[in-house]
Amino acid sequence: MKNLLLISLGCVKNAVDSETVLSFFNRNDFKIVLDPEKADVIVINTCGFINDAKKESLDTIFKYLRYHKKLIVIGCLVERYYEDLKKEIPEVDLFIRIKDYKNMSNLVKGLFNDEIKEEYNPYYRVLSTPKYSAYLKISDGCSNHCAYCAIPLIRGEFHSIEKEILLKEAKRLGESGVKELIIISQDTTKYGSDIYKDYDIASLLDDILKLKLFKFIRLLYLYSYEVSDRLITLIKENSEVLLPYFDIPIQHSTNKMLKLMNRKDKQKDIINLVKKVRRNFKNAILRTTIITGFPGENKRDFISLKKFLFKYKFDHLGVFSYSREEDTPSFNMPHQVREKTKELRKSEIMKQQSLISYDLNKKHVGEVMKGIITYKLKENEYTVRTYFNAPDDIDGNIYIRSNTPLKEGDIVKIKINSSSFYDLSGELLEKIEN
Repeated sequence: MKNLLLISLGCVKNAVDSETVLSFFNRNDFKIVLDPEKADVIVINTCGFINDAKKESLDTIFKYLRYHKKLIVIGCLVERYYEDLKKEIPEVDLFIRIKDYKNMSNLVKGLFNDEIKEEYNPYYRVLSTPKYSAYLKISDGCSNHCAYCAIPLIRGEFHSIEKEILLKEAKRLGESGVKELIIISQDTTKYGSDIYKDYDIASLLDDILKLKLFKFIRLLYLYSYEVSDRLITLIKENSEVLLPYFDIPIQHSTNKMLKLMNRKDKQKDIINLVKKVRRNFKNAILRTTIITGFPGENKRDFISLKKFLFKYKFDHLGVFSYSREEDTPSFNMPHQVREKTKELRKSEIMKQQSLISYDLNKKHVGEVMKGIITYKLKENEYTVRTYFNAPDDIDGNIYIRSNTPLKEGDIVKIKINSSSFYDLSGELLEKIEN
């Protein structure tokens, strides 16, 4: 038996791919280890989305080359720069593009011929998340072709996974003890549009709810113009389980900038959705992401963005300074913004958002929430996840004190007693179940 260490970089969608790779090696009798010194093979699943991610991926490759183990590099960076990587880093034993995962068994046999008996299967996973939580990736690729985005170059056009496969996977996860299911995709609200006539994201969620296996279901990556009234109603009618958490990456607010970005959303779509959510839910969470310094963004556009965010007030917000990516339409656009200006604008947005989040967080003081224990900090102190925060380190945390011993995965009822710029604090009211 040989030992395997896998390093997964980038987004949670990439993490799901890593879980399928772990399963492939596990079914071929590789033992998963965490110490590179004990590994016979190290697999690095890379990200190639923006410059910072590419740098992190390259730094990680060179870091693990120093251990002189068999090194396999896979993922988005490889898909995007396969020939360049083979030429520039010949020390790597094997590069595998995403499009070649289906042939992973034959490729890896070149390194471990006798050990590889089982084929790679994209629907077999070894979960890397805590046993109470799991992601369900419902599609891959993207057909929106935003001007700044390399995802279509890496992952291809949008393609949904068949509902039968997803429902089987959801059932398996629920029956294995997963209490929290997080639905992910590059474009979650577009689910089913490419392969079904009358089956969409609301239909899929309705079928998952009917399984009655999960305490919490959360959606990530929604496009404002695709969020239907039917989806809003489904969430409203099932909000104890299907959480009122709306992750809507708008990227900008003015129609000029949205058009330059080749976004399908218009400002009115974003405003209408924000108003509709707040009208239908007393305590819904709205999250978004913003890009500062996209080509053509002038001072007036930036001021308009700040005013928009101040007026409509998202609970959680992430900001990226524009990353100029080759082979994307925006790479050669005129009126590129200076790096210093991008970063200054990013800093301004985050400073403003800290005050917005602080004001919104204060409204939760006194609120009773149901959630799941995610970590024991020290004696009597724990972190909790509720509808307030997603598990991807973008949102703030909820901290509680409890004289009742708790463990990860316990379902609890808590009361919020105080708030800060990004976090909430409270106390245990009762443990609902283990």
